[in-house]
Amino acid sequence: MTEIVVQENADGSFDVEIAALGRSTWHTVVVPNGYSAEIGCGDVATTDLVRASFVFLLEREPATSILRRFRLDVISHYFPEYSEAIRGYVG
Repeated sequence: MTEIVVQENADGSFDVEIAALGRSTWHTVVVPNGYSAEIGCGDVATTDLVRASFVFLLEREPATSILRRFRLDVISHYFPEYSEAIRGYVG
């Protein structure tokens, strides 16, 4: 089982730990202002959006392939379906 732990930092970024099979990876994510509303998730807590985004990513690639530091809006550059699909992950 994979565990995704999301912690908000004082600067507004999020630290994410993905733990699975006794191994962990760590990532730092920035959510641009207004991005949640732009993708139809304005009513979702940002930590929940970040966690759901990692669930989305892990269905498509291993944790070791996920960028170590990125802005949440970059996901749609790699996976064009993200902006529409993410609503199903948080709803």
